[in-house]
Amino acid sequence: MTSSTPPDEPTYADRTYRSGAAMVAGVLLLLLIAWLLGDALFTGEGRAPWQALSATALVAPLVIALTLRPAVLAGTRRILVRNPFRTITLPWSAVEGIRAAYSTELYTTGGTKYQVWALPVSLRDRKRALRQSTAAQRGGGLAEGQVRPAAADQAVSELRQLAHDDAELRAAAASQGIAAPGGPEVSASVRWAWEIIAPAVAGAIALAVLFATG
Repeated sequence: MTSSTPPDEPTYADRTYRSGAAMVAGVLLLLLIAWLLGDALFTGEGRAPWQALSATALVAPLVIALTLRPAVLAGTRRILVRNPFRTITLPWSAVEGIRAAYSTELYTTGGTKYQVWALPVSLRDRKRALRQSTAAQRGGGLAEGQVRPAAADQAVSELRQLAHDDAELRAAAASQGIAAPGGPEVSASVRWAWEIIAPAVAGAIALAVLFATG
């Protein structure tokens, strides 16, 4: 009897992509917010502590959303894009392409476009890679194989390769009449980040009430 799934299929951990600069900026901003909040709580008078708490509830989630939250997790069967206020999960079969021009964008086979916040495009980094590549072709500087591409371009290239590998695996499995390796295909989904939105909205409402009744 033929098994419906190939035995001993290797499994791989997700590749994770984040912006290091954004994470550093986020941590520094959160430390600044914490310092300002502590100062208001211990030395503030009247409504100042409550205003500081409300402002923190509004600003801190936004800082987290824009700096620490964005990430891309890419596995053998699907890609997960975590943007500031939404999380997009797609099987590779639903991905039409990923492009990095002035920003990194993911296109679905249904015609939807999503911006990928975790992969910012640095024109300076791209120009640096171009200069190194030009110098290598002319026989100066680094060898051609040693030129490091821009970070966003490198990530996009790796993601495209994952999509290509998944397409080949699915095609091979279909030709053999077996299930594709890596488990069942995930369904496409888009989820709002209510853990970010809810406290920010609550903080904004509380801050508005404090100022309106002050």
